[in-house]
Amino acid sequence: MAEPSPAAAALRAEALGAALPPLVVAADRVASTVLQGVHGRRRAGQGDAFWQFRPFLPGDTTSRIDWRQSAKSDRLFIRETEWEAAQTLCLWADASRSMEWVFDRGRPSKRARAELLVAALAALALRGGERVRLLGGPARSHSGRAGLTAVVEALAQVVKSAALPAPDPDLPRHARVVLFGDFLSPLAEIQAAVQALAAWPVRGHLVQVLDPDEATLGEGNRAYAGRVLFEWGGGQVLVPRVEDARPVYLQRLARQREGLAAIAGAAGWRFLTHRTDQPPEAALLALWQALGPE
Repeated sequence: MAEPSPAAAALRAEALGAALPPLVVAADRVASTVLQGVHGRRRAGQGDAFWQFRPFLPGDTTSRIDWRQSAKSDRLFIRETEWEAAQTLCLWADASRSMEWVFDRGRPSKRARAELLVAALAALALRGGERVRLLGGPARSHSGRAGLTAVVEALAQVVKSAALPAPDPDLPRHARVVLFGDFLSPLAEIQAAVQALAAWPVRGHLVQVLDPDEATLGEGNRAYAGRVLFEWGGGQVLVPRVEDARPVYLQRLARQREGLAAIAGAAGWRFLTHRTDQPPEAALLALWQALGPE
């Protein structure tokens, strides 16, 4: 059978791409950009692939000595293997009403950005041979490049969710968990959710996603000055002078973030922040590097 011409192959690839959900295309693009700046997570750990030789140190077991390499000099050497990534990466994106809030329609909503980061992180993990599943979703893991479409389709089926993930009895033990949300719920509720996951046990990351005007209360923005009516799904509040309320608001937001960092640290997790006016690649790169072994 004759090979298709370059033009025909391009048309076929374009048709296949058009059939994919837009989020799959966007996530794959973000993941590809990040991969160009990553030299791989080559770190010492449990695996089969050789990484490097290093000198024998106090505390190392003699069973790890590579005697053939050591015989070439007067020193003892350890043969280190490359770290193998966690078998399962569990992801969750807050789909509660507060994630739909956006000040500037030219920016994505918090939910849209969280879902993009979930999909892009899934794309990276799947390319690396890991399995991916959505926390709180169907009790199944996805693998291979085709798994990204399944992850995105599962995300699209989430119409609304609670502001925090519910306990998941099907969560694989010793998996890695990444939670994306605005995490503006009471700290006691967030602590309970994280502690329940950490006790499973799993290691994880909290990624707080905020709109920039939400993060600053419109500081420097004329629309957030004077008398402003704030509305959300659960009600509304009239602020007579935003200028007077801003310092108190920013102080409370800072305390919330400090509390989130403390909750994550107590569980052995990490806390990261991201704003929707920042490039998603920056958050994804930081996450991908943080997901390496301690």
